[in-house]
Amino acid sequence: MKTVSSAKRLFPGQITLATGVTCGLVSLLTACTAGPDFSTPQPVASNDQYQYTSSPVHKTVSAESFAGHSQKILKDQDIPGKWWEVFHSQDLDRLIRLALEKSPNLASAQAALRQAKENYTAQAGASLYPGVTANLGVQKERASAVSSGVPGGVDMNLYNASVNVSYQVDVFGANKRGLEALQAGVDYQRFLLEASYLTLTSNVVTTAIREASLRAQLKATEEILEAQQAQLQIVERQFKLGAIPKSSWLAQLNLITQTRASIPGLQKNLEQNRHLLAVLVGDLPGSGNLPEFRLESLTLPADLPLSIPSALVRQRPDIRATESLLHQASAQLGVATANQYPQLNLSASYGYTSPQAENLFNDKFGFWSVGAGLVAPIFNAGSLSAKRRAAEAAYDQAAAQYRATVLSAFQNVADSLRALEFDAQTLQQQANAEALARETLELVDKQYRLGGVSSLTLLDAKRTYYSARIALVQAQASRYADTAALFQSLGGGWWNRPELADISKSASSISQ
Repeated sequence: MKTVSSAKRLFPGQITLATGVTCGLVSLLTACTAGPDFSTPQPVASNDQYQYTSSPVHKTVSAESFAGHSQKILKDQDIPGKWWEVFHSQDLDRLIRLALEKSPNLASAQAALRQAKENYTAQAGASLYPGVTANLGVQKERASAVSSGVPGGVDMNLYNASVNVSYQVDVFGANKRGLEALQAGVDYQRFLLEASYLTLTSNVVTTAIREASLRAQLKATEEILEAQQAQLQIVERQFKLGAIPKSSWLAQLNLITQTRASIPGLQKNLEQNRHLLAVLVGDLPGSGNLPEFRLESLTLPADLPLSIPSALVRQRPDIRATESLLHQASAQLGVATANQYPQLNLSASYGYTSPQAENLFNDKFGFWSVGAGLVAPIFNAGSLSAKRRAAEAAYDQAAAQYRATVLSAFQNVADSLRALEFDAQTLQQQANAEALARETLELVDKQYRLGGVSSLTLLDAKRTYYSARIALVQAQASRYADTAALFQSLGGGWWNRPELADISKSASSISQ
C-alpha cells in the first residue's frame, strides 16, 4: 500500500497522462489490421435443383430377395446424429458406444483439440494484455576507491524492489492476426475430431457389415459342401455298380475339394475382420466379448437422406477442417504483412533501490520510468517481403486444397448414390440368376436321375447354382455397405449430437 501511495505522490500527473496516451494509442492504432479479412468461400452450388450425378437418383429398383426392397432418396433430409441406428441393431449400437468410450484414435484427437485451445489461451494472454513482472533482489558488491572516494574501496549491499510493465501496441494487427490464426488452428482440430468420430463409427459399421457378409458366405458354402457330399455318396454307388464312368466320380470329388478349399479363406477373412473390429473398439484382437453380426440382424433402411450441395460443404468435417486451414493461411498472411510495418512498444517501471533493507521503501530511494519505443524495419535484404510472398503462396495452396476437398466430397456422394442405384440393380439380377440357377439345377437333377443327361451336365448346373448363391449374398451385403457409405459421405450428422466428451457410460457397463 505504501508503494502505491508513494507512486501517486511522485508522479500522479505522469500516470494519468501515460494512461490516457496509452489508451488513445491502443484504440486508434489497433483499428488498422493488415492483411485480408477472411470470409467463408462461396459454396460450389446453392441451387436446390443441383444434382450430384449426371442424372438424378430418386428411387432404386426392388428385388425378390432378402434386403431387396426399394430405397427412396429424400432430398434435403436431415441426418440423425446417431445415423447407424437406421440399421436397428442393438448389438451395433452397443459396439459403437464402446468404441467411442475406448478408441485411442478418438482420445488422441480430443487431446490435440485441448492442446490447441490451451495454446490459443496462452498466446491470447500474452498478446492482449500488458506483461507485468515484479522484481525483488539483493546484490553485494565492492566499489573501488575511485568510484566510492573511500581509500581502499568499500563493500556495499544493494536492495531492489520494482514492478515493470511492458505492452506492445498492436498497431497494424500482427497480434490480432496471430490470434486469428491460432483460433483457426483450434477450429481445425475440432473438425479433425469430428472427422475422427465419423471415421470411427463408419469403420465399425462397415466392419460389422463385412462380418455379416462373410458369415453368410461361409454358411452358404458349408451348406453347398454338405449337399455336394450327399451327392457324392450317390455317385459312388453308381460308380461301383458300373452305371457311370470313373471320370464322373472324380469330377464330383473334385467339385467337393474345390468347395472345401474355399472355406479356410473365408474363415481367415472372418477372423481377421473380427480382429479389426476388436481393435476399433479399443480391445485386443483376441477379445471374445464382441457380438456376432449377421445380415438377418440388420435392417436395410428404406428412406435415405440427401443434402443439397450448399449444405454439404457445411456438413462435411473434412471440408470444414480444410476451410480452417485456409482461414489460418489468411491470418498468417496478415501477420507477414504487419511485420513489414513499424512496431510500437510501451514500458513503465516503478520501484525502490536502497543500500539498507530497512530503508528499501523509503520515498527518497524510489524511482520510476515511462517509455515508448518505435521499431521500424529499414533494411532486411528483402526477407520480410519474401516471407509475405511465401504467406501468399501458402494461402493459394490452402485455397487449392480446399477446392480439391470439396470436389472429392461431391465425388463421394455421387459415387454412393450410383453405388446404391447399381447395387439394387445387381441384387435384382443376382436374385433372378439365383432363382433360375436353382430351378435349372432341380430340373437337371431330375433328368440325371432318369438318365436323360450326363453327370457332367449336372456338375455344370451345380457350379452355376453355387456361384449364383454366393454372388447373391455378396450383392445383399453391398447394399448395406453402400448405405453406410452414403451417410458417411454426407457428414454423418455430427451437428445433431452432443459433444464427444459427454459419453457418460463406462466401458464395463456398455459391454454388459
